[in-house]
Amino acid sequence: MSNGSVVRTVCKLCQSGCGMLVHMKDGRPEWVEGDPEYPINKGNLCAKGKAALEFLNSPYRLRYPMKRVGERGTGKWQQISWDEALDTVAFEMKKLKDNYGAETVVFIRGWAKGYIDFLIVRFANLFGSPNMLPTAEVCRIPRTEADIVTYGMGLLPDYDSEPACIVLWGYNPYYTTMPDQLLCERALANDARLIVIDPAEIEATKKSDIWIRPRPGTDLALALGMLNVIINEDLYDKEFVAGWTSGFDQLKEHVQQYSPEKVAEITWVPSLDIIRAARLYATHKPGIIMAGNALENTVNNFQSLRAVALLRSIVGNIGIPGGEISFSPLGIMPRGSADLLLNDKMTPDVLTRNLTAKDGFIRKGNYTTSKAVKDAIFNWDPYQVRGAFIQGANPVLTWSNTNSTLKAFNELEFIVVSDMFMTPTAELADIVLPVASFLEIDMVSESQNAPAVGPTRKIAQVGEAWSDYKIYAELAKRLAMGDYFPEEKDFMDFLLKPSGLTFDEFKRAKVFEGAKQYRIYKKVNFRTPSGKVELFSKKLQDQGFDPLPTYYEPEESSCGQFQSASEYPFVLTNRKYAEYTHAAYRQIDALRNDNPEPRVNISTQTAFELGISNGDWVYIENEKGRIKQKAALMEGIDPRVVIADFGWWYPEKAASDDLHGARESNYNILTDDQKPFGRELGSPHLKGIACKIYKV
Repeated sequence: MSNGSVVRTVCKLCQSGCGMLVHMKDGRPEWVEGDPEYPINKGNLCAKGKAALEFLNSPYRLRYPMKRVGERGTGKWQQISWDEALDTVAFEMKKLKDNYGAETVVFIRGWAKGYIDFLIVRFANLFGSPNMLPTAEVCRIPRTEADIVTYGMGLLPDYDSEPACIVLWGYNPYYTTMPDQLLCERALANDARLIVIDPAEIEATKKSDIWIRPRPGTDLALALGMLNVIINEDLYDKEFVAGWTSGFDQLKEHVQQYSPEKVAEITWVPSLDIIRAARLYATHKPGIIMAGNALENTVNNFQSLRAVALLRSIVGNIGIPGGEISFSPLGIMPRGSADLLLNDKMTPDVLTRNLTAKDGFIRKGNYTTSKAVKDAIFNWDPYQVRGAFIQGANPVLTWSNTNSTLKAFNELEFIVVSDMFMTPTAELADIVLPVASFLEIDMVSESQNAPAVGPTRKIAQVGEAWSDYKIYAELAKRLAMGDYFPEEKDFMDFLLKPSGLTFDEFKRAKVFEGAKQYRIYKKVNFRTPSGKVELFSKKLQDQGFDPLPTYYEPEESSCGQFQSASEYPFVLTNRKYAEYTHAAYRQIDALRNDNPEPRVNISTQTAFELGISNGDWVYIENEKGRIKQKAALMEGIDPRVVIADFGWWYPEKAASDDLHGARESNYNILTDDQKPFGRELGSPHLKGIACKIYKV
């Protein structure tokens, strides 16, 4: 590579997939900037993207395969060769499979690099384990399944056609999705109206026409109240409802029990604000609702996203310019395709041994839940799980009930972790494999939030870090599965087969974009049993689920009958900040310096009553445990609400110091993994939890 060259690539430090220019000097990356020609970010980069080279060269990077030589969690490791590491992993996995069955090994993945995240599914299907954990029940899958049930397809916002109304519902693009932030700001500059639904004041609330502050965990009730107003005031799109929906009469009758006054009691949102928000959304078309991960973190998650889908539908914002639309295929192998995942290798008999097969959840196949894995470890129900392969995930921080997660992992016979950093979870492993960053691999990289895909390119090498693909390919050879992992370049060509391009040709093409498909349902109907938007779902009814969204009060809320409001008087939820993604990146100085400590937002009124000052360390406590975060006083927050920081641990602390402080400030110390779960997906309740707070 010549001195002074510039390499185009795609950033994979979050789900956005922004175009990046890497400036090289003497064959090494020197600095990065946004690619102005890439359609997702148009030259902009967020704080994480700007820190990409620090991420690449971090002193915390794992550079060599490691074997644990001490007790789990003591931080005692020995560097070994790749051959020894892979031979050990293959031997231990084969031993568990031969002695107890492939299903006793679970495969756990995070979200990191797009298509690479699906390699573990391919590998697990070949290995014969029906137990895959992508934390699907609380991230992305609730909305995906809700959309499929309702209108049979996924939709994306059409910002280019100037929406007249934007609803940010439990979604803060200023912190989590920079490209959406830019699009939202452009729409607001063109006089779009803005509704923000969030218990906390965020950047967008300053620009909003209406700011709705629901009690955490009650979003479903709020959506049903808005449906009540829109239907009873005849604000719905009568032509679209009559021609392209089924079940409107049942929906109309159903929402009568969710009057604005009743919903106000549940959500703490004044009834007049519910009415105003419903009217604004219904009368300013086209409109979009950007529903965030916050809606997916409760036991009502699937039905909350169903209710949001119904709002889009009855107002007629589906398929229209400036509304929410579908896009043409991108010319690449779909991420969930059977050819990519090798679903045919997972026989029906093996799938019956999936840990949640008996529970009848909507999500079928080889996906399971963290609670099901713990039950199998502790209670041998329906059998004992004995091993785990963990790719780019940190379940010690991200699974509910951290203490039971730690106990479960310590009971496993064998754990292998592939990651870039030594995390609290990796400290529990027997073998740790160093994984390459996005700057060290060639890969087809798809954006999760926009219809675009571009090439990620290998421009660096840190230590002996390998690509995830190479790890699986070499491990597959040792397990007699090598034929299904060809040379890496050939696999890239396979992913691009629908386009007719090779990966080398694709790199010159820079990016594929999907074409907008307005009112595609007029050509192919909606992909539902009726061919229409199914407001009332007969399919759900036949499966034993609510055919129309119905609100259930979570037992863990402060209003639930199983909690003492006097002992735990506050409602706890969490938020995520721009510098981090879930539990990741706290070892990156450029990001940590901007956000050095965990913060818990409480109202100034509550702080005064409790004798807490801004910057004080405080304890947040409930029946599950206690954590410590730093008080950040906030105007506008409901005095009954506490908003903690998510995903905190301390990479600078030793492993022997409670796994890098994994239980000191970690939100999931306070969450539960017992019933009730979400009826449709088995989801735990992570927001709207009873707690108390007091000064350290």
